[in-house]
This record gives sequence, C-alpha cells and structure tokens, in this order.
Amino acid sequence: MADDAVVRRQIVVDTSIERAFATFVERFGDFKPPEHNLLGAEIAETRFEPRVGGHIYDRATDGSECRWARVLAYEPPDRVVFSWDISPRWQLEVDESNASEVEVRFVAETPERTRLELEHRHLDRHGSGWESLREGVDGDGGWPLYLARYADLVAGDR
Repeated sequence: MADDAVVRRQIVVDTSIERAFATFVERFGDFKPPEHNLLGAEIAETRFEPRVGGHIYDRATDGSECRWARVLAYEPPDRVVFSWDISPRWQLEVDESNASEVEVRFVAETPERTRLELEHRHLDRHGSGWESLREGVDGDGGWPLYLARYADLVAGDR
C-alpha cells in the first residue's frame, strides 16, 4: 500500500477506553458534520450499526437513507473497521472493490485516558481522482474536524 494512499490521525481523550469506544459508535451522528450529506434533504440522524455487516447511514428528514459505509470489523473496546463507500466525486460508490477502509483503534494510556488512532487506507482503490478524496478527508473539513468534534463531545460528557 502506497503511503500517500493512507491518512493517519490520532487524538487523546480523557475517558476510559470503554467510554471512548462507546461514544464513537453510539454517538457518531453527534460529531459527524451534518453538512456532510449525500442525500437530497437535511439529515435527521446518522446511525452506526454496531456489528460486522452493519452500516453507517444517514436518514434524511424526508425518510430517504444513504448507507455510505459497511462495518467490516467490530471489536469493542479496541477496534472498529468500516468501508468508505464514497467516491472522489463525493457520491455513493456502488462498487465495493472501489471502497477504501477506515480503521479506528482505541488504546488505553491510563484507566481514564484513551488514544484514538484513525487510519484511512487504500484510498487509491477509488480509482481516478483518489488524490482529491485523500485531500478532502485529510483536510480541515475531514477527519481533523470529526476528531475535534468527537473530543469536544467526550469532554462534554465528563
């Protein structure tokens, strides 16, 4: 895997590994930016189905749904892996072989301090234009924004 086809980010939060993992999965929609929307209407909720074979999906106010990720590994409280089924054109990717993967690892630094390590890999699987997708997820409006909002959410739960 080419190193430029990978985005890595990490953040440390002051909470237990169990709470860090649960907050990430159970409250994913509370830190996912609502403007990150592939639907034709406003997002009413974002759900993370906590099981292998589950999905991450948005449901709009009009009832339409967009299943934009598949849960590939689910190992609480240590790790979750999901596909990124969004193309470089920021549209739903229907060919699963063109999807990248996001692995999120949770590492206990102390009983009340957890490091979240995010690796978005295989971006080159998206084909032509994958570099713009990398720039998007690595830029200020991508994973850095998600992780900052996640950290704020965890801090507010204390």
